[in-house]
Amino acid sequence: HYFIQSNLSMSSNDQKLSKNELKRRAKLEQKAKEKAEKEASRAAEDNKKGVQKKKLEEPLDPGKYHEYRCNTVLGYKEAGESPYPHKFHVSISLTEFIEKYKDLEDGTHSDDIVSVAGRVHSIRESGAKLRFYDLRGEGLKIQVMANASFSTQNFEEIHSRVHRGDIIGCKGSPGKTKKGELSIIPKEVEILTPCLHMLPTLHYGFKDKESRYRQRYLDLIMNEDVRQKFYTRSKIINYIRRFLDNLGFLEVETPMMNMVAGGATAKPFVTHHNDLNMDLFMRVAPELYLKMLVVGGLDRVYEIGRNFRNEGIDMTHNPEFTSMEFYMAYADYNDLMEISENMISGLAKAITGSYQVQFTPIGEEEPITIDFTPPFKRIKMIPTLEEALKVKFPPASELQSESSRQFLDDLCVKNNIDCTAPRTSARLLDKLVGDLIEVTCQNPTFITEHPQLMCPLAKYHRTTPGLTERFELFVATKEICNAYTELNDPFVQRAQFEKQALDKAAGDDEAQLIDENFCTSLEFGLPPTGGFGLGVDRLVMFLTNSYNIKEVLLFPAMKPEETKAEDGEDEGKS
Repeated sequence: HYFIQSNLSMSSNDQKLSKNELKRRAKLEQKAKEKAEKEASRAAEDNKKGVQKKKLEEPLDPGKYHEYRCNTVLGYKEAGESPYPHKFHVSISLTEFIEKYKDLEDGTHSDDIVSVAGRVHSIRESGAKLRFYDLRGEGLKIQVMANASFSTQNFEEIHSRVHRGDIIGCKGSPGKTKKGELSIIPKEVEILTPCLHMLPTLHYGFKDKESRYRQRYLDLIMNEDVRQKFYTRSKIINYIRRFLDNLGFLEVETPMMNMVAGGATAKPFVTHHNDLNMDLFMRVAPELYLKMLVVGGLDRVYEIGRNFRNEGIDMTHNPEFTSMEFYMAYADYNDLMEISENMISGLAKAITGSYQVQFTPIGEEEPITIDFTPPFKRIKMIPTLEEALKVKFPPASELQSESSRQFLDDLCVKNNIDCTAPRTSARLLDKLVGDLIEVTCQNPTFITEHPQLMCPLAKYHRTTPGLTERFELFVATKEICNAYTELNDPFVQRAQFEKQALDKAAGDDEAQLIDENFCTSLEFGLPPTGGFGLGVDRLVMFLTNSYNIKEVLLFPAMKPEETKAEDGEDEGKS
């Protein structure tokens, strides 16, 4: 504008300026005029299309940002553009890109033309003609070095549309900056999916646990360590599957809905089948079906899948959880202890590289070391309780009597061990073990030879009446395995079910009912069999140093969010 004004008032100064100066000024004036016309033309075109140019100062309030982004994307739609294209050809993954071009020399670029895609996590500008993006995907990051001199597009228009969180595709040449940053120098950039919400800043991150569990997708976008936990979870399950396949086991699937809730001592979820007009139970364990398959001649079977138990939610319990159960004909609980030692110790070493695993319990600042080196420690339940309490228990064969129940009740009262009603012998014993034995099991420890009244599906001990051939494996005070020599005597099994039914009638919601179909299958003959159950989620917790089960479940059960009160700012408005 200075040159325009000076041109209009040149009368007296024209004589003093040289011809070269006059030409220079005229040239600058013409360039300014052309630039102004070009900008006016572009603004008119954008206005006609309804496209909003990116503002330098975008709204910082997340709500206003969301509104701004929605309006922008809707503007593209109204202008006839497609902000959500159907396809973008990715010629090379970020993993392959890094591996192939990591050895490029600093300050050079390849003549290859490749196309990559990912999510934009940060944007840095270096003048109007140079922009840098951090592009993330597959748990990796590369830099996009967008240079106007390399672009075949309207550089300002396309890059003014790119925001943090957008998924973009880039087609161009691999290269390295002078500082050695591996980058792609794009000729073309395409927004594949706009992100309508403001991503948390990289500085502050996304750390609130409640928000992370409810918005796991955002947790995975922002926190690479969370992503790695679920890759580790997958590796653990694959290791277990390969281990059992190599032993000749067959993987099977059994029903999730049952007419009788059996296979474990737990309170089931109830659902309703409309066509049959009957209530069904979500399975608490696949045990009975798997044993029926062994009856049918499938000597080694296993299942990895979900179970459902209508119980409390805490740091180690979720209403639906993943278990692995296997059943092995012609094996007993001694064989199962050896197999579980080999599987779990080998798994720990394969995943972490060592038998010694660091784990930080809840409330502790310093981690403990869990030693998975086999063989694991083995302790017998009743003798260990007697030693801890300095008392002599009644014979195991008499533990189901009322006098024994009262003896156990008095022990709990005397030692301030809480047990909610119904205070059956099985529940009282379980509480005593939990408070006096389980809490001492830091390294993997087998607790063996449970009383028969606690194990309606386990086979009675071959030498000690009243006990069973059962073990539970505890790690860092938490149970991860339960196994036993299976009860295959149909007469004893029915009697055990009947005792469980009496406990259920007494108010124990977790007691099992009689499963007639299973009892009938035993009458056809179940060979001597060992059965094993593993809590996959808890094992993943220990091998990923996660004290909360919600950290290893992609979508854990959460209480409903409280209804938020309406903002008071709208009150009183007419």
